Amino acid sequence: MEKNMDRRTFLSYLGTGAAALATASAGLGVLEGKASAASSTADHLFGFKTNKVSGYFEPIQPSSEDQLLLPKGFKYDVIAALDDVINQAGERFGEGSDYNAFLPIDGSNSRGLLVNNHEYTSIFGLGPIKDGKKTKEQVEKDLYYQGMSVLEVFRDEDGVWKMDTASKYARRINGFTKFEFTGPAKGSAALNHAATAQGTFANCSGGVTLWNTVMSCEENFSETATDAGLPLTHYGWVVEIDPFDGSFLKKHTALGRFNHENTAMGLAKDGRVVVYMGDDKKDACVYKFVTKNKYVSANGRANSDLLAEGTLYVANLKSGKWIPLTYEAMAKTLDNEKFKAPAGVKGTREELQKLFQSQADIVTNCHEAALILGGMPTDRPEDVEISPFDNTIFICHTNNDSHGNIHGHITRIFEKDNDLASTEFDFEIFAAGGRQSGFSSPDNLAFDSNGNLWVVTDISSSSISKGVYASFANNGLFVIPTQGPSKGKALQFASGPKDCELTGPYFTPDEQTLFLSIQHPGENTTDLEKPTSLWPHRKGDKKARGAVVAISGFKLK
Repeated sequence: MEKNMDRRTFLSYLGTGAAALATASAGLGVLEGKASAASSTADHLFGFKTNKVSGYFEPIQPSSEDQLLLPKGFKYDVIAALDDVINQAGERFGEGSDYNAFLPIDGSNSRGLLVNNHEYTSIFGLGPIKDGKKTKEQVEKDLYYQGMSVLEVFRDEDGVWKMDTASKYARRINGFTKFEFTGPAKGSAALNHAATAQGTFANCSGGVTLWNTVMSCEENFSETATDAGLPLTHYGWVVEIDPFDGSFLKKHTALGRFNHENTAMGLAKDGRVVVYMGDDKKDACVYKFVTKNKYVSANGRANSDLLAEGTLYVANLKSGKWIPLTYEAMAKTLDNEKFKAPAGVKGTREELQKLFQSQADIVTNCHEAALILGGMPTDRPEDVEISPFDNTIFICHTNNDSHGNIHGHITRIFEKDNDLASTEFDFEIFAAGGRQSGFSSPDNLAFDSNGNLWVVTDISSSSISKGVYASFANNGLFVIPTQGPSKGKALQFASGPKDCELTGPYFTPDEQTLFLSIQHPGENTTDLEKPTSLWPHRKGDKKARGAVVAISGFKLK
């Protein structure tokens, strides 16, 4: 090994070095910058051009400035920020801007619908909360500002991205919007026999389906639901919307109820739909759902019905197996008189037998069911993405300080026979956060058409620039090339304002624009007279506003 190894070069040994060995043993090709024909994925992040991104920007250094900093030659436009009016009805952009999905209108790269998630509220949206209890008005604001925004966006003649507030599609979806349940829990006792739910909130990341609808994931829902007096079991699901049709609103119970981060959808070799998901909390599991029936492209949006029936699996990384989460397996496990609840599950055998009496109970209490049936707890599995280049699965394990995993890592799963429906897999640690890599706490992932992995980070705002996190400064956006002279090196592309996360990276099909959310700038603010951030620094504005931006300056080769 080289004596003077660059601090980032470690990744080329840990990540791509291990990757080369693993892919060789698995019979898979390395990431080569072109899509694999092995199977289709619902990856709409790029149009398969040749964007040699790492050759077109000079990496920036970590920063503690209250700015969104980009490499030389790049710029950003703020498309929408907290409280901006988004349509003719006067609806306003929500708070906690997170996942983004861009759906072109008539194939355009410069006009389309941008779906943006709103994860949670803060002092900037609600105002100070006295004695830890929200007022009725604050509860209503909490429900309003969370959820999703559908925006119509366009790039004008000067190259500036803007909202079209006259759009017939622009709308808010939030805690007051009615959703239809699908799947085994619909109408069950677990959901108080409900077939519909009031609203969606705590919307973290998401995904685009093979039929061009958008999935949004309910993550940390408990506080909002409790404050609003809403049934907890109606939240924590994957929801599906059609940006072009406001009447299409579903919650898919077959995909399980937990603290969802995102979805990644692909096709098994036999044509069934597969959806990968992470549960964003400490000691939580990685899941996938395999539909019973096969995808038929000609059926268009009707393929959504496939998500109502299939098998939900949980990963056990020690055995390399996907374990089916079924009522039959649960009944057999709990029938054993020697059964003892594993760590993370409360209750006696008799109490758990009462809790789990149907498949509806399995999906509704998914976290507990997964641990009982042998799922392996991991370190905050957040974003999961299927590589369209070799069909491997990348998972951001953000961190878990209770296990000493301070800076997190990116796991890469190799499904047996390169089949997304396989029940066996192998895995590797593709990249590890820390001083040697230059990043900490990976969160969301995206690929560009050259196979580069784009990674945003989620260092807690209470830890930014402190202790072992000091060298990373503010959260950022990094690019990890998977080939070429910079292979395996984490190159910093963006640094966010104070206290924020950068979330939801999403490219237009031609890769000329990257949409990115700046979530909770100024999160440490406790006094509105003394905000810790004023980003995006609008003239005369006295508070920080989370927002979605459009970054341009990319060049094609």
